[in-house]
Amino acid sequence: MSEIALPAAPAGRSLKAVFVATVFAALAAYPLVAGSFGIDLITKTMIFSIFALSLELLVGGAGLVCFGQAAFFGVGAYVTVLLAPPDSPAPLLWILPAAVCAALLVGALSLRTQGVYFIMVTLAFSQMAYYVVHDTPLGGGTDGIYLLIKPALGKTIDLEQPIVLYFFTLTALCAVFGFLTLLLRSRFGRALAGIRVNEQRMRATGFETYPYKLAAFTISGAVAGIAGFLFAVKDGFVNPELLSWHFSGSVLIMIILGGIGHLRGALVGAFAFALLQEFFQSEAVFGAWSKHWHLGLGLTIIFSVALLPNGLVGLPTQWRSRLLGRTSRRAQSDLAPNR
Repeated sequence: MSEIALPAAPAGRSLKAVFVATVFAALAAYPLVAGSFGIDLITKTMIFSIFALSLELLVGGAGLVCFGQAAFFGVGAYVTVLLAPPDSPAPLLWILPAAVCAALLVGALSLRTQGVYFIMVTLAFSQMAYYVVHDTPLGGGTDGIYLLIKPALGKTIDLEQPIVLYFFTLTALCAVFGFLTLLLRSRFGRALAGIRVNEQRMRATGFETYPYKLAAFTISGAVAGIAGFLFAVKDGFVNPELLSWHFSGSVLIMIILGGIGHLRGALVGAFAFALLQEFFQSEAVFGAWSKHWHLGLGLTIIFSVALLPNGLVGLPTQWRSRLLGRTSRRAQSDLAPNR
């Protein structure tokens, strides 16, 4: 069962908490043994994890499959660059309101539809935002625009330093994960779970489902905007590809790979996707075939979906059920009378 839909057993919940705490502890200790390349790679992966968590709230929490999530990621990234003064760091307080306003506008219109129509409307909004920055001077066209001076938090946190940005991103990831965990365990989260299972029944019991879905959509857009801000700060450069439907598809693959319905699945899926991508792009491993890394990554994802219907986080349960099934059949065979 989905951990969002029903409360987990105390033992199971404690194991999940230990797993998540171990992951965050490992991330905190990673810079002690990693070089500059490794720190940059894991920083990018943590940003993708925040992005995946934003979509998990919609897909796993409310059952809303959004194909325009990259629009909010791109809005956060572009606002970070466009509002940055040429001679001083950008003010951080502009980023979140911009992403919230974009999500509120898109959600207010797209949530009037359902099913495949909702998917197509969100995709259309995303493509509209893509062509605004692609075909106008606002976003620099296909060349993109550069962030000349990275934001700073007072005089103590300078995001120009890779190690400072690493721990700032890790802090943001922990905060987002903790916030979404509390949100999905609250009455609001239970209402979203009910909407995901049967929206008509929720309406019949007296719930106005539209405000709940709009709130979830807005929060999801805000979290995606935070991820976009961090990405722009890390690379110091943004281009229209950040708003493309390909990027929305990639983050959807992340949560499917990790396991829909689990926040920790979004974490695992984002790390698995980023590391698989890095693996298949490695010339040291695949040589000239690394140019065709999409093929290897695509085949791996196909096999993962076919063999792991509940994602990577469901792998222990799947192994346990198979092991118990074999043990049960063996016990029944031993107890059967000899003929």
